[in-house]
Amino acid sequence: AEAYLKQNKDLTFAENVKFNEGTKSTAIAAPKHSPKLMEKLNAYIKDVKDNNLIKDYKASAAEAMKKDDGNFFTKYGNFFLKGIQNTILISIVGVLLGTVFGAGIALLKLSKIKLLSWLASAYIEFLRGTPLLVQVFLVYFGTTAVLGLNISALICGMIALVINCSAYIAEIIRAGINAVDSGQTEAARSLGLTYGQTMKSVILPQAIKNILPALGNEFVTVIKESSIVSVIGVSEIMFNAQVVQGASFDPFTPLIVAAILYFILTFTLSRVMYYFEGRMKVSD
Repeated sequence: AEAYLKQNKDLTFAENVKFNEGTKSTAIAAPKHSPKLMEKLNAYIKDVKDNNLIKDYKASAAEAMKKDDGNFFTKYGNFFLKGIQNTILISIVGVLLGTVFGAGIALLKLSKIKLLSWLASAYIEFLRGTPLLVQVFLVYFGTTAVLGLNISALICGMIALVINCSAYIAEIIRAGINAVDSGQTEAARSLGLTYGQTMKSVILPQAIKNILPALGNEFVTVIKESSIVSVIGVSEIMFNAQVVQGASFDPFTPLIVAAILYFILTFTLSRVMYYFEGRMKVSD
């Protein structure tokens, strides 16, 4: 702020400002039980005070502000590019692994074994009945604080999305399997195919064709819901938009850019899914 005032003579600090909570002071947030870090911080602060380095820092910051004449995208474009990469990665992993696990859960729910069917139903109902935000926190704090595992926020975000997707995709696949005429199963079994062979070679290929539009919608949903993982520090589009908000002091433009990027991703995916749907309808 002082560096900003240094280059703009028309502005000044407000004087005689009083806070309800009393005097305000500056603080540095640091992790608990970090003696080496605290030692370095205190040594650095002492050096700044003893050598009056703040004065030099103000002049350097003010000079940097004067030279900062690039446009918005040249200055902050890399933030959004990094966010796009992580958003696409999280979404692809979430849908692909979610489809694999979802297929297994769907088969368990259709199982004749009551215990397996009940467990699959309980899994699906719990995940569909709780917010994705809560699930992200459960995975993140459960792996780091409870289990003591050193897992990155990006991996935790992926795990949460995979778990969430698997529940929704399981219901999509179950509905697709039930939509296949029962005569197909009877014909396959009468030819001597086992239950597994029937599912793999007869039922699932037809079910996938029926559920492709729903899977495409789930993929679009995951791209948009991936913004939730920003709350645990994953640098996807929304997280980096917030970083740019703080760096540029512009609260609106980064959000517009983020909205446009999400739209481009979802619109492109929708066109791709329409293409594959059309190709699969040729046999009709």
